[in-house]
This record gives sequence, C-alpha cells and structure tokens, in this order.
Amino acid sequence: MLIGIDPRTTPELLSALARMGHGDEIVIADRNYPAAWSASSCIVKEVIQYPGHDATEVADLITRLMPLDNFHSHSVLRMEIDDAPDTFSDAHRTVWDLLTPRLPEGGILGSLERQAFYRRAGHSFAVVQCSEDRPYGCFILRKGVIFND
Repeated sequence: MLIGIDPRTTPELLSALARMGHGDEIVIADRNYPAAWSASSCIVKEVIQYPGHDATEVADLITRLMPLDNFHSHSVLRMEIDDAPDTFSDAHRTVWDLLTPRLPEGGILGSLERQAFYRRAGHSFAVVQCSEDRPYGCFILRKGVIFND
C-alpha cells in the first residue's frame, strides 16, 4: 500500500512509469488496437491491462505521475482518423481537454496517420490497453523531465 497514489494505478503501470526516462514513450491503446503485437517489440513486452477504463481515465492516471515532454516535436500524439486527419473523435477531444492544462510550457499535442502510429508504438516503452470503445482512441505520451526550482 502506498500513500498519495491513486488506487487504480496498478503495480505494472507504476513500474513502467518509474523505469521510463526522458523521451521514452508510452502508448494508450483502445480495445481494438493490436496491443500484444505492438508490445512484443517494446521494452515492456507484456501489455499493461486497464479493463473498465477509457483512454481519458488512463491518460489522467499516467499524467498525474509522469510529466509530459516539451523538448521534442510533440508531447502527445493521437491516432488520426483514416482519410480525415484533421477530424477529432470524441476520445481525441476528451483526452486533449484533459491534457492541455497539463502540458509544460512549449508542449505540443500532435497526431500521426494510423499506420505510422502503429510503427512508432512498436518502439515505445510500454503499451497500456484500456476498454476505450470510441474509434481511434489511441495515444502516445512522451515523458518529460522534472525540474527542481
């Protein structure tokens, strides 16, 4: 038992987040995403399961513990909708609404075409699969740094 950590945070997620370094990426995958396939080439080879939680809830859990990056071309990437890259799904909107105030100064919310997303996700640190039912509810979060004031 730990104090100050949301009880929904599993030991597997906590371990992955603690082991990640600056610039490492973690995938939030919806229930349709080929999570086992992606995870097989990640540092953490087993999918971290979050049944009963949607992408927004998982993004909330992760970003309460992990700072987002502002030293790169993106802090977070969303999976683009096929043939409509500028269209936001409901999942995109709710995750963006959650993450926008948590972005560090200079942080950027970006997107990737679906196949490019799959390729990049396979090089991530870990894959967290949730029960997100909304289409294209997949995201890649890039870990930032913590500055001591």
